[in-house]
This record gives sequence, structure tokens and C-alpha cells, in this order.
Amino acid sequence: MIVPEGILCSKSHEYLLENGDSVYTVGLTDYAVEQLGDIVFVELPEVGTEYSKGEVFATVESVKAASEIYMPVGGKIVEVNEKIVETPEILNESPFEDGWLVKIESPDALAESGDLLEYSDYKEELE
Repeated sequence: MIVPEGILCSKSHEYLLENGDSVYTVGLTDYAVEQLGDIVFVELPEVGTEYSKGEVFATVESVKAASEIYMPVGGKIVEVNEKIVETPEILNESPFEDGWLVKIESPDALAESGDLLEYSDYKEELE
């Protein structure tokens, strides 16, 4: 599995990846996906919905449990990964590439991302 360069992770296991022009990709880390097990259902928000940092924006259900997914920085949903709603197992196979959840527009992301960890530091915290 290839981890994108510059990815930031929250302690609640979401990731944030800058796309440019204040647009960011948000998803679940490989660790979170591994802990959940086989994912069978993903509920994502509507495009245009705005969320504050730390707010629940999605739900992921696996054969083991249902989990709420939290917004790592505040922003407005500009794109939703429809493929993952129809085929949730994509999340198990490719959390960083094909299994992203939403794309957000967040002009304040840099100011709000101070508590997010670089991937290597995130992995160290898990040990």
C-alpha cells in the first residue's frame, strides 16, 4: 500500500491530504480500516454541507461495528466518493487511493491542522 506524501492523520484515525486551492481529501487511515475489518456500509454527507473540526460527518459499518467518522478540519463538502457508497469494500482494499471519503474546501485547514500528525508520527503513536 502506498501512503501519499504529505498526508496528515488525526488521533481518531482520519486523514487529510492537500490537493491544492484549499481543497483537501478526507478519509480513514489504513490502521482504522484494519481495526474495523470487512466494511459493508458507508454513509456519506451531501455535497455543500459544512462541518466544523471534530464534527461527525460520516458513518462506516463493518461486520464488527459501526463507527462515526470525524472531520479533521472544518470545511464544506465539495465532492463525495460515490463509488465507495456502492462498493464499500474498496475502503478495505485501498483506503488512501480509491477509498477516500470526501473532498472538502477548507480555507482554514492549515490553522486547524496543528494537532494532526505526519503519517510516520501517527504510526509511532499506535505502537
